[in-house]
Amino acid sequence: MNKPPTWFYVVAALALLWNLAGCTAFVADLQLTPEDLARLPEAQQALYSERPLWALVATGVAVIGGALGCLCLLLRKRWATGLLIASLLGVLAQDVGLFVMMDHLKAASGVAPLLQGVVLLVAIGLVPLAGYANARGWTT
Repeated sequence: MNKPPTWFYVVAALALLWNLAGCTAFVADLQLTPEDLARLPEAQQALYSERPLWALVATGVAVIGGALGCLCLLLRKRWATGLLIASLLGVLAQDVGLFVMMDHLKAASGVAPLLQGVVLLVAIGLVPLAGYANARGWTT
């Protein structure tokens, strides 16, 4: 097994932190009470009330799979690729829920689509990174 360059560890560590932030946001989202939701603007309340369960599950797969996949990259485990692919599929399913099925997203903050675009780009970028690490013999 070849030793990866320093940049690989830096990128994997930053990606892990990114996904851990996603996990934190996901847990906070799950802990919202009806009182918390009532304090949100109407457009955001509509987003929460119309969100299908599968979109919530997809978000969990995206952030938990991403965090575990990045941890596996740091530990140089080959199966990081599968976890990061699962994470990407979760992000794509989440995007379907956000952009195709929920008209109320337009009424919510303009930051949400931008942030979700960054989430998608990071998830897409991590899959070939894992494949590159596998091809270079950096993982076992």
